[in-house]
Amino acid sequence: MQIAVAVRLAPKAGDELEPDDSGTDIDREYVEMAIADFDEQALEEAVLIKEATGASVTAVALRADGAEQALRVAYARGADRVVMADAGELDPYDSRTAALAFAQAFRELAPDLVLVGVQTPYDVFGQTAPLLGAALGRPHASVVVGVTVEGDRARVVQEYAGGRLAVLGLQLPAVVGVQSASSPPRYVSMTRLRQAMTEATAEPLAVAVEPAAAAPRIVSLERPAPRAGATMLEGDAASIAEQIVSVLRERGALVS
Repeated sequence: MQIAVAVRLAPKAGDELEPDDSGTDIDREYVEMAIADFDEQALEEAVLIKEATGASVTAVALRADGAEQALRVAYARGADRVVMADAGELDPYDSRTAALAFAQAFRELAPDLVLVGVQTPYDVFGQTAPLLGAALGRPHASVVVGVTVEGDRARVVQEYAGGRLAVLGLQLPAVVGVQSASSPPRYVSMTRLRQAMTEATAEPLAVAVEPAAAAPRIVSLERPAPRAGATMLEGDAASIAEQIVSVLRERGALVS
């Protein structure tokens, strides 16, 4: 069984982000890119399936700054093969065209199961998994919190609002948008990462995709306007409680 995982990039958590001079993007000069959080969950779920079934895992990234290092990390975490799909210069905010580029790569690789994170900072509405399913003509499910494979079907646990869960069966080949893996992503030691840097060689794969004529574009990007700081309440418990009640009355939150 072959599993493919889409590896997309996002600014590393904790990095300070500033708009660039154009005001339409972040200044990427000093920003380190890493695997997007939900794609890390998808990768971990793929490796868990591999450990349970003996499947092979291929991590696929679109060529961009930081993609090569992301693929090395994916290899260190358990991917058996890493592929760099080259679709030319893509707008990082055009998640639809990126999804179609991934779809072209997956057509070439022909995996039985495609896993992708449910969203990224560039795909906040979670379009990628549905677009992949439609482009590849495969059944898909999103917001999935667990995947197991039973014969020619994938059994997925899908989460709904209010914490409700549904168990669905998808005929393979299929596409799954992963919200969280069955267990947290594994820690990768520096030793394993250094080993991956020498062992992992990304296979090039050229893909051709045309950006949509009506693709969205960023008009402006700016930091949120600073707001007034918090008011610190002082005193003992009774005094603080009285102050809180007074504030709530002043703001109309209490009517008595």
